[in-house]
Amino acid sequence: MPGRSLWVAFALSLATVDPGGADMLSDETPAYERCALCHGLFGDSPRDKFPRLAGQRPAYIASQIRAFLDGQRRNDGGQMVAVVTELGPDDIALVVDWFSSQAQPDPILSDDTTAEAMETGYIAYLSAGCEECHDERGSGAINIPYLASQHPAYLAKQMRDMRDGRRFGVSIDVMRAQLSSLSDADLDAIAAYLAAQDRTE
Repeated sequence: MPGRSLWVAFALSLATVDPGGADMLSDETPAYERCALCHGLFGDSPRDKFPRLAGQRPAYIASQIRAFLDGQRRNDGGQMVAVVTELGPDDIALVVDWFSSQAQPDPILSDDTTAEAMETGYIAYLSAGCEECHDERGSGAINIPYLASQHPAYLAKQMRDMRDGRRFGVSIDVMRAQLSSLSDADLDAIAAYLAAQDRTE
């Protein structure tokens, strides 16, 4: 396998490529390199509209690929469907293994990550009952995704889409009911709280 420095150089070159040009890649390109156009070669997406896949639970990555393939999930404007429909079973297994085996990303902190903001997000998170499945710090379980250290903008959008009926799939009805009484400000606070958490087992 090439040295990490070569992969980093490749990843930097991809940063200037338009995601819409994914079909220009060679058929021999490893599937995870196609995903790198949006998610980053090592799964640490530099753009907050695309989720960090690094270290994510393999069962969850696989389930979301299937959800896009089956049409259960379609709240991304069609970008994922265009990519995953070109993947065969071996490609999907490679993608899942590659991203899930990468190092866990660091928490995302900003000037707004204050003790008061974290408390507000934590209270909203508990009020919705999110910790029942995702635990108090957003680390989830075997087939429940890490929410900790995820891009807050991505988390907030997914929660809004669930609440407002734009995202479907396994357990979404349960989460929609839990999020139904929360405002956009509540969801932003939860997202900021989760983004600032370290991933724990």
